Amino acid sequence: MKYPIGIQSFDQLINGGYVYVDKTDLVYSLVTEGKIYFLGRPRRFGKSLLVSTLEHYFLGHKELFKGLKIDSLEKEWLEYPVFHVDFNSSNFLEKGTLERKLEGYVATWEQEYGSAPQWADLGDRFAYVLKRAHERTGRRCVVLVDEYDKPLLDVLDTGVKVEANGQEYLLEDWNRQVLRSFYSVFKAADADLQFVLLTGVTKFSQVSVFSGFNQPADISMVPDFDTLCGITQEELEHYFAEPIAELAQRYRRTLPGIMELLKRRYDGYHFSSRLVDVYNPFSLLNVFRYKEMQDYWFSTGTPTYLLRLLNRAREGLNQLTGRYYQRREFIDYKATAEKPLPMIYQSGYLTIKDYNWDRDMFLLDYPNNEVKDGFLTMVAADYLNPEKSIGSSIQDMTDMLKAGDLESFHKILTSFLASIPYTMRRKENERERERYFHYTFYLILRLMSLYTVYTEKEQSEGRVDCIIETDNYVYIFEFKLDGTAAEALKQIEEKGYARPYEADKRKLYKVGVNFSSETGTVDGWQVVE
Repeated sequence: MKYPIGIQSFDQLINGGYVYVDKTDLVYSLVTEGKIYFLGRPRRFGKSLLVSTLEHYFLGHKELFKGLKIDSLEKEWLEYPVFHVDFNSSNFLEKGTLERKLEGYVATWEQEYGSAPQWADLGDRFAYVLKRAHERTGRRCVVLVDEYDKPLLDVLDTGVKVEANGQEYLLEDWNRQVLRSFYSVFKAADADLQFVLLTGVTKFSQVSVFSGFNQPADISMVPDFDTLCGITQEELEHYFAEPIAELAQRYRRTLPGIMELLKRRYDGYHFSSRLVDVYNPFSLLNVFRYKEMQDYWFSTGTPTYLLRLLNRAREGLNQLTGRYYQRREFIDYKATAEKPLPMIYQSGYLTIKDYNWDRDMFLLDYPNNEVKDGFLTMVAADYLNPEKSIGSSIQDMTDMLKAGDLESFHKILTSFLASIPYTMRRKENERERERYFHYTFYLILRLMSLYTVYTEKEQSEGRVDCIIETDNYVYIFEFKLDGTAAEALKQIEEKGYARPYEADKRKLYKVGVNFSSETGTVDGWQVVE
C-alpha cells in the first residue's frame, strides 16, 4: 500500500496508485449547494489536496474520478476556467513579496485571456481577466485560494514595519490591505463566478480581508462538511485494515488494543456540534508508512506566529483548557496575547470535546495525546528553560506516582525545580510569583497524561490545588508559597478535600507542599496516608 505523504496533487495521487480516502461525495455536495466558501482547518489536514481535487473536477477531468463516489453523482462533467492561487510556498516577511506573488498570477492569466491598459490595480486587472474568461468560454469562473491567510500569519505580531505611499505601516496591516483590495474583485465580478473556495487556518473577521467581498459561507463548523478533511473512524477501518493489522503485530497488541492506542494518540478532533471523531491524517499516514507511533504532526514544527503569541500569553494557558465557550469566543479573530484562544483553537492545538445544546456552548481541550504532550512540552521548555530534560523528568515522576513512591517523587520534583534558572522564575511581586508557581505545576501535571489530573478542582468547601488519580492511588496536593507544609496539610483537613474519596478503595495520600520563592523549589513536604 502506497501512502500519499506530502502529495497534494489529486492527479498525482490517483495516477500514482496511492491510497485515497474518497470524500468526493462531499465535494459534490459542496459544488452543487453553494457558491462562495471559506474552510478553516489546521495545517497538514488535507486542505491543499481538497483544492486540487476541486480544480480537477471543474476542469472536467472525469477519468481521474472513475470509480469514486462522485462518478455516479455527476452526469455532465463540464469544463470551467479555473484560477488557482497558492500561498503555501512563499515567505511573506518582506514587503513586496505578496504583491509580486499576485502580480505573477495575474500576469500569467492576462497572457491567456488578455489585459486592459486602463486597469493598473491588481484587483481590477483580475476582474477583467475573469470577465474575459467568462466571455471566451461561455462558462463562469472558478477561483480556488489555498492558505489565503499565510501572508497575514507570517507577519502576525512581528512588529515589522514598512514604508508605503509616504506613510509607515505594520507589514501585517499592509498585507491585509493588499489582500482586501485583491479579494474585493469577488464582489464586483459576482456575475462571472461559478464557485469560490478559500482555505486557511484562521478566519480574519471584522477588519479583515473578508469585508472586501460577498461574505463566504464559513463551513469550518458546519456539520455537513465537518469530515471534509481528516480521517473518520469508519474511514480508518475501511481503508487501512491491512496496515492496522501489521501495526498490531509489530506492537504485540490485539486489534482492539492497537485501535485504542491510535485513537488516544491521533484521534479526537471535532469540527462541529455532531462531535464526529476525526483523526489527524498526516500522523496516521506516517504511522502506517513507517510502522512507528511517533508525534509526526507535531514534529513538523509549531507555526512561528503561534510561538510569538504564546510567548506573550504565558501564564494564561491553564485558564483556557477544559472550559465551555460560546462560538464567537474561539472562531472570530483577532487573537491577542490577552485572548490567544482563537489562534490556538484554529491552529489545531485545541478542539471541541463536548457541546451543550441548551447553552449553545462548546467544551475545548487538547484533541489527543500527540498534541497535548507535544504542545505542553514545548510551552514548558520555553517557559521554564530547565537544565534537565522535561520529558525524562516527567516520565520519572509519572513512574513514581504509579508505584506510590512519594519519597522518590519528592526528590525528582525538587531536583527538577532546582534546575530552572533563577532568571526564569524571577518575578516582581507576590502575585506574579504565585502565578509562576501555579502555572509551573499546571504544566508539569498536565504532562502526566497517564492519569486523571485535576487542578484547582472545586468542591463543596473550597478549591483543591491538585488531585491526581491513578489505578491504585489518589493524591491530594495543597501548595503554599513561602509558608509551611503543615499549613497546606491543615487546609486539606479543615476543608475536607478527602471526603469525596471516603468510599474509594484506592490508597489515598494527603500531601502538603511549600515552595520557596527564594530557592525556586520545594522547601517543605508533609504526607499523611
